[in-house]
Amino acid sequence: MTSETTETLQLHAARPATIDPRRWLALPVLLTGAFLPILDFNVVNLALPVIRDNLGASPSEVQFVISAYAATYAVFLITGGRLGDLLGRRQMFLIGVAGFTIASVLCGIAWSPAMLVAGRVLQGLTATVMAPQVLASIRVLFPAAEQGRALGFYGATFGLANICGQLLGGVLVSAQPFGLAWQAIFLINVPIGLAAFVGGLRYLADSRAAHAQRLDVGGVILLSLTLGLLVYPLIEGRESGWPIWIVAMLLASPLMLAAFVRFEARLEARGGDPLVAPHLLRNSDFVIGLVMALAFYMLSSFYLTFAVYLQNGLHQSPLEAGLATLPFAAGFFVSSLVSSLVMQWLGARTLTLGFALQVVGFGVVMLSVGGALPQSLEFGLICGGLGFGTVMPSVIKAVIGSIDPRHAGLASGMMISTFQIGAALGVAIIGGVFYSLLGPHPLADDYAHAFTIALGCNVALLALGGWLSLWLPREPAAG
Repeated sequence: MTSETTETLQLHAARPATIDPRRWLALPVLLTGAFLPILDFNVVNLALPVIRDNLGASPSEVQFVISAYAATYAVFLITGGRLGDLLGRRQMFLIGVAGFTIASVLCGIAWSPAMLVAGRVLQGLTATVMAPQVLASIRVLFPAAEQGRALGFYGATFGLANICGQLLGGVLVSAQPFGLAWQAIFLINVPIGLAAFVGGLRYLADSRAAHAQRLDVGGVILLSLTLGLLVYPLIEGRESGWPIWIVAMLLASPLMLAAFVRFEARLEARGGDPLVAPHLLRNSDFVIGLVMALAFYMLSSFYLTFAVYLQNGLHQSPLEAGLATLPFAAGFFVSSLVSSLVMQWLGARTLTLGFALQVVGFGVVMLSVGGALPQSLEFGLICGGLGFGTVMPSVIKAVIGSIDPRHAGLASGMMISTFQIGAALGVAIIGGVFYSLLGPHPLADDYAHAFTIALGCNVALLALGGWLSLWLPREPAAG
């Protein structure tokens, strides 16, 4: 998710008649709603080995802890933004915060892997109600002269959430406060959520779009079925021995996708508001951007495989593993702050630079883990983080330059949903490769080998993304 994560929200947000005097008090409350979903995506990675041991979870159930959250977010993100436009952003923000807090409690008290995965699905669902209201509310609350400063805080929130996710996850799992093995990574959301809820009641003013788009319930159902029929077999098939019903689900996925595309086309033809606008898919630059975003965000599997390699392969504590990932998080944070300046200079070629940095950085990480370049792991992680932070805020700006400004919000919403689909598929496919290579009784060298091959898959996808970025116009179109 980027500083444009909820750009789907809101080019048409209505301005209030008067400037809200409480807007700067409302801003930290809103930013908490942007902070929590990113924090929870990152904080869970370092706890996965402990969760597996404590709950007796299988590798596939561990994968579902991440992919269920990402897939749910992907499907309902645009709908969450439309609900705020339609029913009021303050109301939906408060519902989302309350729901996310309750879902975090359910995750924290989970007594089985199935219960934890169900809690993660609820977290993803409520995050899509909460997060899309943040940027839309900022654009309504703040006058044009102050929006740049407010949006700067908004963008910095994502880099901060990534760093806090790595540090907090390691600290909480290692410290085990109140005797909690991993549960604290979810329960820490409770005081944060309560503070945001009370602050929202006190400081947030309501707003809604003058002409809100209608909800595409049929599209949500069909897209959910499409992802479910794809992600579930990819994760579960390996452990269940690929029975006929699993294969049948996998084969049914493209058929459901075709039904989804057909439904969306018919809805658009009737003058409705489809979840995914078919006419945008006729724009070749936009399609290239979607494929590029999918390949880019499949890097989510790196967080899973790196955490397992460090803790199970090298026997590092969760805190040590968290500190080991800090070079990547720091590189991401620094480059995300300057990427807009680079974008002004290089245009769409900023993406090429970012992908190249990641290919080089993660290539160095592979060589370091494999023993060919010892003592170079930190350099590789910094370089990869710099590339990730360069691509992340720039990809939407570069791609939607070819889109009519009237459809920019929907296009960016589709792009963000594609990110989350990539996250779910990355964990399902590349995570599956990783666990397949480990085998039933892995040794330390097996973890290094599996991690290197899995990361090699990511490097190949990042190289594909870099190649695709060359096909985009050098300068984003003015519209």
